[in-house]
Amino acid sequence: MKILIALRANEHHKEQLQRNATGAELLFIPADQVREEDLADVDAIIGNVPTELLPAAKKLRWLQLNTAGADTYCKEGVLKDDVLLTNATGAYGLALSEHLLAQLLAMMKKLYPYYDNQKKGIWHDEGSVTSIEDATVLILGAGDIGRAFARRVKALGAYVIGVRRREGAKPFGIDEMGTMEELDSLLARADVVVSVLPGTTATRGIFDKKRFTAMKKGSYFLNIGRGNAVVTEDLIEVMKEGRLAGAALDVTDPEPLPADHSLWHTPNIYITPHISGDDHLSATQDKIVQIAARNLAAFMQGVPLENLVNRTTGYKD
Repeated sequence: MKILIALRANEHHKEQLQRNATGAELLFIPADQVREEDLADVDAIIGNVPTELLPAAKKLRWLQLNTAGADTYCKEGVLKDDVLLTNATGAYGLALSEHLLAQLLAMMKKLYPYYDNQKKGIWHDEGSVTSIEDATVLILGAGDIGRAFARRVKALGAYVIGVRRREGAKPFGIDEMGTMEELDSLLARADVVVSVLPGTTATRGIFDKKRFTAMKKGSYFLNIGRGNAVVTEDLIEVMKEGRLAGAALDVTDPEPLPADHSLWHTPNIYITPHISGDDHLSATQDKIVQIAARNLAAFMQGVPLENLVNRTTGYKD
């Protein structure tokens, strides 16, 4: 059995993976250096290999992603129907929830205007600020990342509402659960709206002019899921109208965002270049490898894998 490891892995990570793959040949190649000939006889791939190379993997039975998002790999024709697809759900809660918290506090406390003033040598009081305490925080996507953020803002005194596709038990740190069918009424209650939605046909363009207008005047919007959940021109319009106090985007549509795009220059929009979910935090990479190692052991033993992705919905089953 031959397994391609396309993760960034240090020696400790490599040892973890090798321990769980006794009898298999492990080939370590960074994802951006993989060639078609490297895939010809692999049984499994761990890491996000470019989709255009995957048709060369004729023997492929399992693909383990190092991301939580799987939308690119769920598109028709990317993988054969019998290939198992698993993601790295559970690895990103810490990094992304802290990024969201930092962005939210920076907007609420007007840190961005103060940074701008500092560059210009301006000593000026920017006026009133807002607080997480007693704020109603609406989180779309109550998976690992959404729950991790919920716990953090709950600890700071927020009332937290979670939204997911189907009804289920209320997770720790969330005060109230709703469904997507209730979204419009929930938006009107929220001081903070956070999208952790994956990229699926159901979530594309879900935040349009109608939805932004349904939000409270002076509320905050944060998107850390997928850029195409937002109709970009509609967001620009409502921000220019001054409806929202701020919007923090780690993902955009289009992406990468062209240098001359008007989103860069829209008042009170704060952009980071899709970096919150990368492996800049060492703990994230450790968790990715732990998930991959457990699944590698399961694959070798022929038992069910964790984080299996439903390729129709794009979500983990």
